Amino acid sequence: MREPGRPPVVGEHPDPAAGPDRMTVRVTAAPVVPLDLLCASGTSYFGRPAVPYVPGVQGVGVVEESGVLPAGTRVWFATSAGMAPGDGSLAERCAVPDADVVPLPDGVADPAVAALGLSAVAAWMSLTWRARLQSGETVLVLGAGGAVGQVAVGAARALGAGRVVALCRSDAAAERAARAGADEVVRTGGDVAALAGRLGAACGGAADVVVDPVFGEAATAASRVLAPGGRLVNLGGSGADTAEFSSAALRSRSADVLGYTNNALTAEQRAGALTAVLGHAAAGALGVEHEVRPLDRGPEAWAATAAGGVRQVLVPA
Repeated sequence: MREPGRPPVVGEHPDPAAGPDRMTVRVTAAPVVPLDLLCASGTSYFGRPAVPYVPGVQGVGVVEESGVLPAGTRVWFATSAGMAPGDGSLAERCAVPDADVVPLPDGVADPAVAALGLSAVAAWMSLTWRARLQSGETVLVLGAGGAVGQVAVGAARALGAGRVVALCRSDAAAERAARAGADEVVRTGGDVAALAGRLGAACGGAADVVVDPVFGEAATAASRVLAPGGRLVNLGGSGADTAEFSSAALRSRSADVLGYTNNALTAEQRAGALTAVLGHAAAGALGVEHEVRPLDRGPEAWAATAAGGVRQVLVPA
């Protein structure tokens, strides 16, 4: 990334080096995610990043040099590329803080782990930690065709939800949500009252938990179908930065509107969530549909992510 707000280019960059509390990893798979684009925009709440830098906030690889793990250990890792000075995962090699590395079990291929990553952590923790999902409850997932949404659908099912309803905008997203395991898929469109009516009908009257990476009118409609004691967890604003809620509706149902960010997790919470998700992924219970491209086609993956396409994962050329 040479200039914030412009696409990255493929090129040579100095090799990373291990150091105190940092290891080097040979990258085997790394996703391009919306957070990468946000950080690189130069207009986010993280501020303007120092350039040039290698983007990529997460990846999968093999330890090369470390003071805490044997060389050859297969790991998932996180970086602060674009949020703080330093380089990220969209490269052949990466230097990573020891605390941001999670050794991986067998059973899930590297590109599939990369596609899951922090999106899966967010979906899992939104359901378990923030929403306190109980077996038999009804879950409504907004934006269910995206990476977070696909995992939320599968995770809700794995956690014992009684019914899982998905809200999607496009045909392709609806198909992904259905393949992820949604009992019913509702399409966006019409006014908020009409959308709330369709969501209520699909949920069998009310939703106990709403997973919301969208906000805007979708969240407004979903808030109107919350069950007594219902919980709406917002973890993104891909649709809009604001939503309108009825005080009477929230108070009459003693409903909760909760915020979520992965940045609030401890390293132990993040590792535990990823390990749990990968166990279900190995059993075929959840996943994120993705497209694999070689590293030298990184700009194409960047453009596809900006266009809202399927999750892009880069692997060594």
